[in-house]
Amino acid sequence: MKWNNSFARRAGTPATGLSLTEGGGSVLQISRRNVNRLVAYCALYEFEDVIAEVAQADRVELLDLSALEIARKAYKLVRVLSGSQALAHKVPLHGPQLRLSRSYELFFPVFSNPYDVYVLTTIPDWRERCRKAACFINEYWTHQYTPAYLFELLRPFDHIFVGTECSVDRVSQLTGRPCSYLPAAADVLRFSALPSPRPRFIDVSNLGRRSVTTHQALLQLAEQRHIHYHYDTVAASGDGLKQRTFSVDDPGAHRLLLGTILQRSRYFIANRARINEQEYAQHQDEIAFRFYEGAAAGTIMLGEAPRTDTFRRLFDWPDAVIPMPLDSADIGNRIRELDAHPARLEQARRNNLHHSALRHDWVHRLRTVFETLDLVPTKGMLRRETELRSLSQRALDAPAGTI
Repeated sequence: MKWNNSFARRAGTPATGLSLTEGGGSVLQISRRNVNRLVAYCALYEFEDVIAEVAQADRVELLDLSALEIARKAYKLVRVLSGSQALAHKVPLHGPQLRLSRSYELFFPVFSNPYDVYVLTTIPDWRERCRKAACFINEYWTHQYTPAYLFELLRPFDHIFVGTECSVDRVSQLTGRPCSYLPAAADVLRFSALPSPRPRFIDVSNLGRRSVTTHQALLQLAEQRHIHYHYDTVAASGDGLKQRTFSVDDPGAHRLLLGTILQRSRYFIANRARINEQEYAQHQDEIAFRFYEGAAAGTIMLGEAPRTDTFRRLFDWPDAVIPMPLDSADIGNRIRELDAHPARLEQARRNNLHHSALRHDWVHRLRTVFETLDLVPTKGMLRRETELRSLSQRALDAPAGTI
């Protein structure tokens, strides 16, 4: 059962610019989903939704980003000029705030990057009201400059989880708090082609960042009607036109669409994070969300995987990703070669479905958080884990030719 407003009580708006949705459990979240709906953030909102589902979490949602930004700039000015965090907290121009009416076992906000953390100031009593507190920062690259006044807001946390392994030590140095790497994941129950597999009529899906060379080769095959090729048509953006980003109306609906596409895709292009911006990543290999999504859906993934022990440990089964250079003008020949070995492809799909259900759902990441903080898993977590184990067995038992 998915967590949404029909299963939770929407409290009033005690402060302009914020709302509180009450799930009734002992976990508290805070989310920017109403003010930032870039497609890249949808996976993190999916993580929030899984947490809310299995822990019946209460969620504070920011509704007015402009008011928060005005407050942040005022806070930054006072903090930098005075050198005093305590004085900055007393700045009269403050953003939206909400006082909690009850206590929680865990506060667990999910941040896209360190610039999101100022939203913590909207709940001034979160530390006093929460017995344990941890957060997840999805992306931070070691060469990035982030003002110290933002990192110091993280010091009250018991533990900080980071989604970019290269930056764990740096975040720990900046905050003085225990930090560890938390891999990404996917809502496997949403993405899995099981228990009711459908025909994979899409030959190749290629979403987000891409190689011009590979894309042109696939376009030519599609124009010749040799393949059904699914790709983004949104214009490239960002420095050097390396990104393909856009905003969505409903993050959950977008994730549902993505899962539906991958469940019906034979091949899926998946490369390490920021594959076409290695000058930005400074050659630090990180695992992109695409690997978890493609594996959960049972696709055959083609691309350049991270060259790290962590990737090899997390995706340690044969043909989890079949190597293919970023620029592959001969991708058509490569696909024809693979198609000549249907038994190999079926076993790869089966392995991807099986291992994803056992290891790479968001509830597995939440369990890591709970174990790190010595918290007892919720009944909802245990139910979801049982359902995922059943799904993993279905992948092994599925009749030949059905997945």
